[in-house]
Amino acid sequence: MTELVLGAMMFGTTIDEETSFALLDRFVERGGEWIDTADCYAFWASADGRGGDSERVLGRWLAARPGVRERVKLATKLGAEPIEPGSWPDRREGLAPDAVRAAFAGSLDRLGVDRVDMLWLHQEDRSVPIEATVDALSGLATARVGVSNFPAWLTERGRAHARAGGGKAFDAFQLNATYLRPRPGTLPPGVAHRFGVLSDEQVDYASVHGMELWAYTPLLSGAYDNPGKEIPQVYSHSGNEARLAALDAVAAETGATRGQVVLAWLAGRGIRPMLGGSKLHQLDAALDGVALKLSEDQVERLDAPDGHEWASPYAQP
Repeated sequence: MTELVLGAMMFGTTIDEETSFALLDRFVERGGEWIDTADCYAFWASADGRGGDSERVLGRWLAARPGVRERVKLATKLGAEPIEPGSWPDRREGLAPDAVRAAFAGSLDRLGVDRVDMLWLHQEDRSVPIEATVDALSGLATARVGVSNFPAWLTERGRAHARAGGGKAFDAFQLNATYLRPRPGTLPPGVAHRFGVLSDEQVDYASVHGMELWAYTPLLSGAYDNPGKEIPQVYSHSGNEARLAALDAVAAETGATRGQVVLAWLAGRGIRPMLGGSKLHQLDAALDGVALKLSEDQVERLDAPDGHEWASPYAQP
């Protein structure tokens, strides 16, 4: 079964430590494994304009829970931390070899660990040859390496260099994805990268090369089910009207919420949904959602408005 990823973005800033610990404890209690953070989380909400609060909270939680490190998998990201407070996006640490090594050492120190299970390159850096970045990754204590907000062509270039030199090849994408599709040429709220929204090309590339897909903001920050939140305007078009109708029908049949059906739909394609909720009931609902099994007929009706379905990243071409 595809597992939910617990996103720790706001831990230590808008989500206090007590609540963060409660969410982490419940996640592990219910069998969750992957926890995702970044060295830059959450600089825009921190007191000093710098990231690191999320990793420090996770480090204190790991220290307070002997044995839990072997039950969870840690993922962190580097490359997007502002060099000075207020300098993002014009001045960020980027992916130069020295910056990569320094950022990773800082993450390990804040997390209080000697290794991570996944290291993400947070966003592309055209000022640095991807080959130089890939070479810098080779000596780092991470089981896997993935890319977030990267185009498929640059991902392939980095993977080819890693394969040729015996380095760590990227084996996962982390991108924005949900059931609704944004209008072409637009970016949903919270997506600041032109290659940040999962495209059919990235799905196809992942499928052919056996890469995992991780989906951030799959629930539109609660807009599917919270009447106080509107679905963003970038999703306002006739195709999504049909998709919402199909989503409502399947939700009624299953007794699940819209959001739970969305999570089940993504999980059914081998895509790992990521939850950044701040309340225990949100976490429980999301875990129930990824466990929901949709029928073949329900999946076909959910896919019908597009005329085709996204391929599973594990499907054979």
